[in-house]
Amino acid sequence: MRLTVRQRLAHQARRVALTAATRVLDLVAPAEVAPALPAAVPAAVEPKPTIPALFAPGELPDVEVIDAAAVAFDRAADLARIADRGKRKARRLLDRLPDGVYGRVTVERVPSAKTTPDMEQIRADYARAGLGDVPMKPVAPTLKVTVAPAAPVELVAA
Repeated sequence: MRLTVRQRLAHQARRVALTAATRVLDLVAPAEVAPALPAAVPAAVEPKPTIPALFAPGELPDVEVIDAAAVAFDRAADLARIADRGKRKARRLLDRLPDGVYGRVTVERVPSAKTTPDMEQIRADYARAGLGDVPMKPVAPTLKVTVAPAAPVELVAA
């Protein structure tokens, strides 16, 4: 289940408020009296990365089908690497151009709709609030496919 931004912010706000209340109670209350609130919020259970459902032993496709899929995957990965290299090479020139029109080409920089968390700010906020390390979740496992070279076939004259 994916939480909305509002739910995540509400969760973080509750954690900060709980931590602040605990610290205030620790300062005000005598050390031998346990505060009514827990001293730390238990870490959330980290969800395991999701992987596609694996074939059951009886559902496995033929070896030829698996081989064809692996070869297609390998070729597509090679083409993607070649395309990435070409894009990087072209970008080295295009990134240095000022915005403008160059023949048929218009170069401009537009704001991106993508956002990324500011991890330095998040770490500073966690440290200031005494929440410890920033919780991180593992990424999905990487699919690695290795295709062995085809075995040489010897032709025998009959």
